[in-house]
Amino acid sequence: MAVIEQSVLENLNIAQRPQPKGNGELGQKEFLKLMTAQMNNQDPMKPMQDGEFFSQIAQFSSVAGIQELQGSFAQVASALQSNQALQASTMVGRTVMIPSNEAVFDGQTLVSGKVSVANATSDLTINIYDKSGQLVRSQQMGSQRSGVVDFSWDGRTDDGEQLGAGNYTIEAIAQTGGESIELGTLLAEKVESVTLGNDGVTLDLASDRSVPLSGVKQVM
Repeated sequence: MAVIEQSVLENLNIAQRPQPKGNGELGQKEFLKLMTAQMNNQDPMKPMQDGEFFSQIAQFSSVAGIQELQGSFAQVASALQSNQALQASTMVGRTVMIPSNEAVFDGQTLVSGKVSVANATSDLTINIYDKSGQLVRSQQMGSQRSGVVDFSWDGRTDDGEQLGAGNYTIEAIAQTGGESIELGTLLAEKVESVTLGNDGVTLDLASDRSVPLSGVKQVM
């Protein structure tokens, strides 16, 4: 009996001995040692039932399977991110359309954009405001059918004065059924570089702004 007890204690010591895993996780080898010690140390009058034994095995297999699945998902996510970065790199030097009403005018280049008109309008107006909120230009686009309408601004006021570089706000107003409805606008931006970060792929624009790859609505 003393020999049996000594063997049990040795098994328990092996199972409880710190393992060189480094991350605090219970590996398959450690699990089997612990299970062996548990079986050897069980009450002979109340042995572990088969169902209980297989239940513990199933729990361990489930955890191991989940860990393997998580590892697979991480590999897939990494591959997708790398693929996105490769696709985004082809956009460097090209112009993209992004949802925005904040135009960055460099003092020379036309500000180009698009307006999506859901329903036909009797009058579409493009308003441009300076950083102080003052209306500097109002472009009458006339009646428009439903669809995408292109517009541009050369940096001049209604009086023909050339404005300097800076940030301007674009507003698109459609008259529909006697009501004034503000529409969203897309603005053209040139892509300078691509950044791959923890949040995914980001396009760095010539206006010193950045936009996630998912924010690009059109590549020109």
